[in-house]
Amino acid sequence: MKSLTGLDATFLYLETPEMPMHVGSLNLCELPAGFKGSFHKAVKNHIAKRMHLAPVFSRKLVFMPLDLGHPLWVEADSVDIDFHIRRADPSKKGAAPMTLAEVHKLCAQLHGEVIDRDFPLWEFYIFDRIQLPESQGGGIVAGFFSKIHHAALDGKGGVMLANAMLDLSPEPREVAPPDPDRRRKLEADLKLGKMIGSVFSSSLGQLAKVAKSLPAAASTFGSTLAKQSMGSSATGVKPKMPMKLAPPTPFNAGIGTGRVFVTATIPLAETKAMGKAVGGSFNDMVLWICSTALRNYLTQHHSLPKKSLVAAMPVSLREAGATDASNLGNQVSMSLVELGTHLVHPLKRMNAIMASTAKVKTSMQSLKGLLPTDYPSLLAPWLVGGAAKMALNAYGKSGMASRLPMVANLAISNVPGPPVPLYLAGAKFLTFHPLSIILHGLALNITIQTYAGHVDFGIIADKKALPHARDLAKAIEEAFVEAQALMAAPAPAVPAPRKTAKPAAKKAAVKAAPVKTRKAAVTKATKTAAKQ
Repeated sequence: MKSLTGLDATFLYLETPEMPMHVGSLNLCELPAGFKGSFHKAVKNHIAKRMHLAPVFSRKLVFMPLDLGHPLWVEADSVDIDFHIRRADPSKKGAAPMTLAEVHKLCAQLHGEVIDRDFPLWEFYIFDRIQLPESQGGGIVAGFFSKIHHAALDGKGGVMLANAMLDLSPEPREVAPPDPDRRRKLEADLKLGKMIGSVFSSSLGQLAKVAKSLPAAASTFGSTLAKQSMGSSATGVKPKMPMKLAPPTPFNAGIGTGRVFVTATIPLAETKAMGKAVGGSFNDMVLWICSTALRNYLTQHHSLPKKSLVAAMPVSLREAGATDASNLGNQVSMSLVELGTHLVHPLKRMNAIMASTAKVKTSMQSLKGLLPTDYPSLLAPWLVGGAAKMALNAYGKSGMASRLPMVANLAISNVPGPPVPLYLAGAKFLTFHPLSIILHGLALNITIQTYAGHVDFGIIADKKALPHARDLAKAIEEAFVEAQALMAAPAPAVPAPRKTAKPAAKKAAVKAAPVKTRKAAVTKATKTAAKQ
């Protein structure tokens, strides 16, 4: 028996039919040469032998009497593998394979449905036959679609779970059988006095932890604010509000149960190289690609806001090297990044993103150890699951979400994945496109996962908020091509500078500088342009 942390439990408290709180992925799979039979059956048999390797497979929820505190994880008596692993495409003999567009549509529908809490919080769907479009080779592949509740694991926990169930070669590795003494006795775990006692002991521990951290938190927050204030006054600029509001977009609206899901893929090595070439990181580069795609999409289908779009980005608080498969709970916080979508010049847009992410890194380094991932359990289901859920539902369903300003326009996540190909039941994963969560007011989520030499984008959105979803996926791939062209563009010839035209000469020199040496000059030019 183990109590959920406050952050994990919050995903349960806030869940509604319009806001399912699970994450997942769609993997296209290359079947082994000469494979015959059903991939669905092969996956069932494969996972049945590995259920004991990851707690998420057999953990189920038990709710506290009278909702006095956070729910508990307990070991399920048994797991119905036929319920959890289902075939998604038609099983009728002679049926035509599903197209990739049909698979995306079905995944969007499945992702919009809540997971039954009477069972362990995961579902897998298997596609035996998928017809790829001609642009992707036109062959037949299989597919694997997963759904796992966010209360059970976060993005990095998902990577650890994948390591438990997947292999590094087509030949599945041998795994040791489960320990017969491992299974806990539900009757012993679920005694009423023991359950209630755990609520009070957990809550007292959390209150003591909060009280202990308050002096350090106050000092750190005060130091951070003082630095911001000193930095502003030193330059003679009036200090600004610490938080800016995001401009209104079609993505800031209440959501329903309808979903759209599309994907995009770009090369990893070249994306990393381009980020480095402009003095940024891989994360900066994918943010620039998202920014450029969003700018082009909104220009094509809506009105591009004059202010920059803002992305809410999860930040992992998990300690480096933490790989304990029994602790896959959420250890994340949220940061805000300005995407520079209002800037026409691509390099100015990149500089705006790098400046914003640099601020996030600085603030997170000082606050990381103080950001809470838990809170007292006592009466939390009533306070969070009652009042907070009621307020959030009213906010989404009343139309307020599209009228009130938000601090962000969409969510963007960047999850590092395995650098080498992975295999499931002998089938090679060709792609690793993630699906995440959308909320009232944040009806668009773009999640990026690196995998085996490429970058896979998973775009999930409310159907009404993103009616032209395929155009946004296409815009992401076109933004990568635009970045390639920008890097490959030859530097223009620079005439000899004249003594009477120093400003113009300096401006020409900035334009002519090679990409690798352009960062400092572009940064200076951007700051100058921003003041004008």
